[in-house]
Amino acid sequence: MRSRPAVWLRWATVHGVPRAFLTVRARRGEPLARLILGRGDRLALIEEIRAAGPLMRTPVVWATADYDVCRTVLRDNDFGVADPSETGLPDALLGLIRRVDPGLPNPVEPPAMLMTDPPQHTEYRKLVSRSFTPRSIAALDTRIGELTAELLDDLGRRREVDLIADYAAQLPAAVISRMLGVPDEDRARILGWGETGAALLDIGIGWRPFRAAIDGLVDVDTHLGAHFRRLHQNGADGTPFSSLALDGSLSGRELISNAALLVGAGVETTVNLIGNGIAALLDHPDQLALLRDDPGLWPSAVEEILRYDSPVQMTARTAHRDTEIAGVGIRKGAVIVMLLGGANRDPKVFDRPQTFDITRANARDHLAFASGIHVCLGAALARIEGATALRELFTRYPDLHLTAPAEPRDLVTLHGYRHLPVRLGRAATATRRAS
Repeated sequence: MRSRPAVWLRWATVHGVPRAFLTVRARRGEPLARLILGRGDRLALIEEIRAAGPLMRTPVVWATADYDVCRTVLRDNDFGVADPSETGLPDALLGLIRRVDPGLPNPVEPPAMLMTDPPQHTEYRKLVSRSFTPRSIAALDTRIGELTAELLDDLGRRREVDLIADYAAQLPAAVISRMLGVPDEDRARILGWGETGAALLDIGIGWRPFRAAIDGLVDVDTHLGAHFRRLHQNGADGTPFSSLALDGSLSGRELISNAALLVGAGVETTVNLIGNGIAALLDHPDQLALLRDDPGLWPSAVEEILRYDSPVQMTARTAHRDTEIAGVGIRKGAVIVMLLGGANRDPKVFDRPQTFDITRANARDHLAFASGIHVCLGAALARIEGATALRELFTRYPDLHLTAPAEPRDLVTLHGYRHLPVRLGRAATATRRAS
């Protein structure tokens, strides 16, 4: 059902009702409700939840910013994925939600791999992991270096740029386009899919962003559906997803849903990693100076960026059976919301967690890529993209600086910036050539 009334009804049941409930709870001061709705200082609300103990009870879900609890739940087979459209809702409302399913390849609903449990998840992951073999990553590593150089050359033709739209977004979009086998001219379309679809990870979003996301999913369904049909007719083109289109291992909706997930996970989170890294380094010139003195610190810097300003701030799991976590009894069906950004600043694990320190010995222990069976398939690729994009940017333009405050995105689950306006200054390579 894709008529406007049906889409509105789905928004009302999946987001409108939860939004109204959360609004009431937020007015009463509940920190989780305020955090989910984006009302208040994010870091202060996380610390308020942490102060409540390893697990904080709310009327509908449990919440935690505790590193050990998050890691345990993510790795515990007693827990499975939590569909945000079904969290804590009565059976009558769940039935209505299912009846108004538009049948679109939504990356945050089954059959997308992110929202499935074993054995279905195991099969999906096995198939999609073909795109992330060491050989595939090595081939992309070379292309990432080439793309980065091309983007930096293009930036050099302008005095002022937006490092999100003109740089951080362009690199992962180009990489994902290559993995899907779509032409370069579709890069803007892929960016549009990722940007509108990112809102679907949040709870209680407004009607307009929901409608924009659904319109984007209709385009995903149409465009990628036609693309994969062409691959099926014309044969393999050497791209990672072409074999999936050819061998029939996945149905049409399964294939497109997991391709849409690749766009969301591979573009949006990497945009945030690069953007958050630029902002953090500009805000901490002492750390940037360390990197200029010792470029070998770049991999460590990427890990600290992931810990300090996590691109994915929260996720959730549902208990499959009665169990116990941190001495607290958890009933079957209960949902635990895990604040990954909070876990990555747990003082029991990370010394001086509010300090940005690229030499931090255990920065890689972060949970920015989750953990357990749902650990991010593209983590190695994201690390390469992040390290390459940041290192080459600051090497080429050592004097770049913000010309206006960085503008954050209006999202909660995915955390990053909408705009990073900068003046690049003189390129270091141009200076060397002149001399």
